[in-house]
Amino acid sequence: MSISASRPPVFVLVPISMLCTLVAVVFGRLAYGLVLPVMRETLALSYSQAANLGTLTALGYLVLLLYAGVFAGRYGGKRSILLGLSLGAIGYAGLSLFSAYPLLMLCMTLMGFGTAFTFTPLVSLLGAWYPERRGMVIGFAGSGVGIGILLAGALVPIITQSGDEASWRLIWASFAGIAVLAIVLVSIFLRDPPQHEETISMRQGLAIAYRNPHVVRMALIYGVVGLTYIVQVLFMYSFALDAGVAAPIAGRLVAVMGFVSIFSGPVWGWLADKVGHGRALTFCMTVAIVATLLPVIWPQTWAFTVHFVLVGLSVTGLFTSVLAAATSTVKPQHAAMAVSFVTVFFALGQLVGPALAGLLIDWQQDFRLTFAVSAMLMFIGALVSHGSTAVAKS
Repeated sequence: MSISASRPPVFVLVPISMLCTLVAVVFGRLAYGLVLPVMRETLALSYSQAANLGTLTALGYLVLLLYAGVFAGRYGGKRSILLGLSLGAIGYAGLSLFSAYPLLMLCMTLMGFGTAFTFTPLVSLLGAWYPERRGMVIGFAGSGVGIGILLAGALVPIITQSGDEASWRLIWASFAGIAVLAIVLVSIFLRDPPQHEETISMRQGLAIAYRNPHVVRMALIYGVVGLTYIVQVLFMYSFALDAGVAAPIAGRLVAVMGFVSIFSGPVWGWLADKVGHGRALTFCMTVAIVATLLPVIWPQTWAFTVHFVLVGLSVTGLFTSVLAAATSTVKPQHAAMAVSFVTVFFALGQLVGPALAGLLIDWQQDFRLTFAVSAMLMFIGALVSHGSTAVAKS
């Protein structure tokens, strides 16, 4: 039976992949910042302790990224996704129950492990089932992030308004319940592509990735994307406030960015499938460069408005194009390892970015140099992407 005849339909894969992305990425990586204020207050955590919990999640994600790719290649993407969702569910459930700091550390680490075992194997599985439409299906999966940000941004502050301990524990318990639902749906509906006899070790997988010039280029670009994106997420809102934009307006602009990003991922993915992932990535990075430079040159409300709209239009396209391109020049059984390899660079960029940006902001007492440097790095990434255009075919 051919892969086209046996593969699950798109209308099944897409909602499940969006739910998995929401559970693993939004609940596991992004929602902590929204829950943190009331959680820190009721548990009497210092800011340092609260920051360390977030760092543990990022490190847990980074440490197991490569192994997750090997695991998925050897045992199948479905098993890896189920393991990742289960680790995340345990972490969320633990946070809804525990108060002791060492146990909180364990739960946050498990959340990072869960994201590693879920997201990159999910991307490679989608690309393996639909190689001719890998950009579109990966883009739909990425839309789960935008949906999750909208839902979390709207609901979490409302739930935590009471300021008591029960409110934030209810949020983590809800996350655990949704993760269990995702586990059930993945168990029933998700299938692995036809198995290949070849299995690879960590060493072999790394060799396959770093000996592929196209994968290495995508890794470098994804590192730039990770660094510049996390700087934008952490500091552009503060830049807008510092420039005199009213806080309610700035908050609505962030919400608009999340809303736009829901739809931009699939559109960019479809475009990448048509014109080539390298071309789409170059164009997408050009849009991101313009978005970043506008407030640097004109720190006014209109420039920040255009910035957040353009970032919403481009950021999921960056993720989609890089991940789709990374899997386009390797065998299907090596796709998970390629995605893990490039995502390590993304995670490293997210670790390094805040520290470098903080130093520049403290040095200049201004945000403009930081975002000018971000734009310069993206320009370098766009040049590297342009050089890979001839290779990055669907």
